[in-house]
Amino acid sequence: MSRSNNVNTSRVAAAKGVAFSKSPVLAVRLPTWRSRVVLFVLFAAFVALGVRALWLQGVSTQFLQKQGASRYMHTLELPATRGKITDRDGQVLASSVPVKAIWAIPEDVQEAPPAKLKQLAKLLDMTDAELQKKLDSDRSFVYLKRQVEQDVSDQIAKLDIDGIQTRKEYKRFYPQGEVTTHVVGFTNVEDQGQESMELAQQKTLQGVTGSRRVIKDRLGHIVEDIESVREPHDGKDLTLSIDSKIQYIAFTQVKDAVEKFHAKAGAAVVLDVHTGEVLALANWPTYNPNDRSKLTGEQLRNRVMTDTFEPGSSLKPFTVGLALDEKRITPHTMFDTGAGSALIGGHIIHDTHPHYLIDVQTIIQKSSNIGTSKIALGMPAQDMWEMFTKVGFGQQPKWGFPGAVAGRVRPYKSWRTVEQANMSFGQGISVSLIQLARAYMIFARDGDIIPLSFQKVSEAPHGTPVVSPKTAAEMREMLEMVTQPGGSAVKAQVPGYRVGGKTGTAQKVLNGRYSQTKYIGNFIGMAPMSNPRFIIAVMIDEPGGPVHVGGDVAGPVFSALAAQALRAKNVAPDSDLTHIIIPESAAQGNM
Repeated sequence: MSRSNNVNTSRVAAAKGVAFSKSPVLAVRLPTWRSRVVLFVLFAAFVALGVRALWLQGVSTQFLQKQGASRYMHTLELPATRGKITDRDGQVLASSVPVKAIWAIPEDVQEAPPAKLKQLAKLLDMTDAELQKKLDSDRSFVYLKRQVEQDVSDQIAKLDIDGIQTRKEYKRFYPQGEVTTHVVGFTNVEDQGQESMELAQQKTLQGVTGSRRVIKDRLGHIVEDIESVREPHDGKDLTLSIDSKIQYIAFTQVKDAVEKFHAKAGAAVVLDVHTGEVLALANWPTYNPNDRSKLTGEQLRNRVMTDTFEPGSSLKPFTVGLALDEKRITPHTMFDTGAGSALIGGHIIHDTHPHYLIDVQTIIQKSSNIGTSKIALGMPAQDMWEMFTKVGFGQQPKWGFPGAVAGRVRPYKSWRTVEQANMSFGQGISVSLIQLARAYMIFARDGDIIPLSFQKVSEAPHGTPVVSPKTAAEMREMLEMVTQPGGSAVKAQVPGYRVGGKTGTAQKVLNGRYSQTKYIGNFIGMAPMSNPRFIIAVMIDEPGGPVHVGGDVAGPVFSALAAQALRAKNVAPDSDLTHIIIPESAAQGNM
């Protein structure tokens, strides 16, 4: 009733002309100071907003512009084309082809139709789950896939998915694949050199990237060019010393030998005697640089440059050459090698066959350990050490090729008598195949040695004398005897050409001891002997079966490689030999 009466009273009052605010129920009883406080607060808020507006538009203009630019202005990288790598005759060994990088703004792609995302995953050769995992990133930019072929990129563009963008980049292509890969190397997805000459000449090949400033909308589309900051400068082309014909011959011969002798690995290198240029460098096993998805460490190893081994008898010419040069012996000086064994420094040293009383040239031809040891012990250890270091053994190579090793030659002051004897025939010292090949320069040339080059040279370098021209000539005669009937490398003969060289068979060192079953066979030779043009070094690692000596496993590789290389370069024959002569007693001496 009370509520009804109040309503009626209000209606009566209104009907009589009484103001609504005079109603006792609606009467406002607020203190005057409260309304003034509210008015002051509102006034202060408007003043603060005004000051903030002045601050942002006047004082902080540069900051806001910078923030805006960071969201809409972008600096795009303009990739430079990496320089080509060619062989000495201009044949392309490595080149760059244009491809695309596919990237995304995850936030914008999430709204794309599932059917289109499914097609995108298929084009990128990804599962739906793999694509979604990349798109679930909280980053504003993610790569979906790099180095995508142009035709695939075009199909992705036709999907017209918001937030999916492409960026121009380059992919390296190697026309000769596995044949030249240990010389050329390869690059990574960022086009940075990772191995061999791609790595060694990175600064020359890569060029300088350019840049361009643009404005993009929120979907990543370029709406305006602002300025070109820097033009790209392409990398310089690189001409290697490699001869593609000889390289292919070396590669196929090494591969065939490894398969024939069931070996663990093999390697070969061909040097130009006159210029020091590396004409071929081959390894097996190898890999395809265009598809490295199954690359292993064994395939990656550049055995010519990075593997060291005890050379065995192929080191004997340096001991004999030194003694000849110092006039301690002549090619006809006689030495008693006994019945095939001798006590030297408290240890027994063996020959594979008894040779009894023989001269120096026969010591080389038959590869007598005992004879070489007696020659070595007639000289100071320091002289031998200096000879080894002069030809580069134990010295860090400076050929501009990554991974080249120094090998090991111990200081001569620590040599015991038996150690000096062992080193004279290639035990207790380690070298790489290319070091050994280069050292033979002193015999192929007139006693001097020159630097090696993996790039084509315009003029021959000056040599550093090691032995006299007379000594070099005498050693060439002995090395030629090694390949003739009665020598340890008759299988290295080349029809139509005079050749010479030295075999080496070394027991591998396993756990600090010489293995009785694992060997490395090598042969280092030169051709033609009338005027040496090539030095060819071959190494076969762990040949299986009963055949394992250097003359049998590496000699035939040298023969086939030398024959084809000489003919490929139109080198005139200097011999009447029409076919290889292999007498029944060919396998004599230490090989």
